[in-house]
Amino acid sequence: MWIVPESAITGLVDEQSAFDAIEATFAAMSRQDAYNFPVVREGLGAGRQYGFKSGLDRVGHLLGVKAGGYFPGNAERGIPNHQSTVYLFDPDSGKPTAMVGGNLLTALRTAAASSISIAHLARKDAKVLGMVGAGHQSAFQMRAAVRQRAFERVIGWNLHPEMLSRLAETAAELGLPFDAVSLEELGAQADVIVTITSSFDAILHDAHIRPGTHLACMGTDTKGKQEVDAAILARASVFTDEVAQSISIGEAQHAVAAGLLEEGAIVEIGAVINGTHPGRASAEEITVFDGTGVGLQDLAVASKAVELAVERGLAQEIAF
Repeated sequence: MWIVPESAITGLVDEQSAFDAIEATFAAMSRQDAYNFPVVREGLGAGRQYGFKSGLDRVGHLLGVKAGGYFPGNAERGIPNHQSTVYLFDPDSGKPTAMVGGNLLTALRTAAASSISIAHLARKDAKVLGMVGAGHQSAFQMRAAVRQRAFERVIGWNLHPEMLSRLAETAAELGLPFDAVSLEELGAQADVIVTITSSFDAILHDAHIRPGTHLACMGTDTKGKQEVDAAILARASVFTDEVAQSISIGEAQHAVAAGLLEEGAIVEIGAVINGTHPGRASAEEITVFDGTGVGLQDLAVASKAVELAVERGLAQEIAF
């Protein structure tokens, strides 16, 4: 059994490796070669969340589970609020094969998913990237997004404006100008919008979004969470990583519950990747990617991390 600690992950899996692994996973899901098991999530009190995401990829020969959650008191302890570990098993024998630190991998795979949606759904002429949210994952989201279109500037909004320095610093690192804007200005100017918050109330409203916009909604992964008005999904073409999660714990849960969106109208992004769905139909179409985060994403990037760690002598092998 291989152990790849969190400290070894940096420098192992980059944006392109994560993109390739997650894109292949979404394609396998659409072909029904891979599937996710039901998510288990529990509230522990005081804002803490703990859960499990797992799945099986028959073609990729992957079986495993990510265990972890959100622990808001960790900032005071000097460690990330999001904590997770990925466990991999041999799908034939059930024998454990690896334990992998999952904190950085979670950020990379989440950013890869939104990046994939931009690559396949955003207008080719997109020039302005809008960011809603300035937490830890926002920097990963921005770095991954700018790889997919020739963005000329970044604009952003956050509930706590003092945190916008993270977006400004990341944009500067990427050689792009950054402006803090209102939500109205963000909707009017952005060609692509990435939302990455933990909100339980809609931040972006229908009137904010203009035709042709692509939205990658990446923060809603729990029942009750919501980043965008359900009315936006009602007039958009909606894509997701997995339909079952989209309607139960994703952004689409609210639109479906309100009768504004039919489950059958939601398309898995894997179908676009595989070419069985055309994706964006026109320059005026609004597209939404409901990125709920699936267990197979975690298994894919963890497997890549193990492969690279073993090659570079950074993994520890133990008898188990």
